[in-house]
Amino acid sequence: MARDIDAVRTGLTLPWSSGVIESRVNRIKMLKRQMFGRAAGHRLLRHRILLAH
Repeated sequence: MARDIDAVRTGLTLPWSSGVIESRVNRIKMLKRQMFGRAAGHRLLRHRILLAH
């Protein structure tokens, strides 16, 4: 944590958060995990991501 002290300080002092973005990333990762091993490819993943919003 000492090496990233500037990032920690900035994260604690700025009024905004990246929580919304992180929740979307987690949702996409979950969809990818659910589809692991399927032969559907990127078209189905894209379709499911668009439907999830």
